[in-house]
This record gives sequence, structure tokens and C-alpha cells, in this order.
Amino acid sequence: MAKGDFRKFLLRGNVVDMAVGIIIGAAFAGVVNSLVKDLITPLIAAIWGKPNFGALSFTVHNSHFLYGNFINATLSFVIMAATIFYLIVLPINRLMARLHPAPPPAPAVTQPCPECLSMVPIGARRCAFCTSALSAAAAP
Repeated sequence: MAKGDFRKFLLRGNVVDMAVGIIIGAAFAGVVNSLVKDLITPLIAAIWGKPNFGALSFTVHNSHFLYGNFINATLSFVIMAATIFYLIVLPINRLMARLHPAPPPAPAVTQPCPECLSMVPIGARRCAFCTSALSAAAAP
């Protein structure tokens, strides 16, 4: 391995972009978690009459299950995933579709035989499979 290969790897654009994305994603996760824990959860808890939504739990055979924290984490994940999808993924996909439109479909080079429905070349006069005559209108 050459001496400068690791430096080249680190300074490539996609590695630096990935590092920036992870840092911004972690900061965004903190914001979304705070939104869920401090605003959305108390709102839902007020509707259900529970003062602390995160403390919802149940007990089975002396095992304590805190499902309120799980609901908080699930809400955080759904909000974060929806935000990333609608604010990042969809706009980038639309931009890429505009910048790089799909190539037009290739012209057909085969046609179905009317007798056996196997695919034969457009210019063929007889089907190679059933030997039936193909109509002259189908050929170019």
C-alpha cells in the first residue's frame, strides 16, 4: 500500500460528505428527539390524561416494561424518516430526473407470431417456430 493512498481516500469527496452527513444527522436526531419528548409526547399525554407519556409502563411477573419510552423512540424515528424522505430524498430524486432524463425506449426488433405467439424478428416472413406465414403488413 502506497504512503499517500490513505490520504487520498480520506480527502475524496464522498468520505468527507459522509462524515458531514453523520454529524448533521446526529444533531438533527437531537432536535427531533427533543420535539417528540418535549412537545408531541406531552400533547398526546394531555389527550389521554397521563401527565408523563414517557413513563407509561406495565408489569408482568415482576418485570417492568416501559413502553412509553419505546413509543417516544418510534415517534422520533418516524418523524426523522419522513423529514429526510420529504425534504432530502424526494427533491434530490426530482432534480436527478431533470438533470439526467431516462433515455427513450429502443425500437422494437421483434414481433409476436399470430399463430404460436413466439417472438420473431420484425422483417421475418415466416415464423421460425411454427413456420406460419407472417402478414406483410407487420413487416416494415
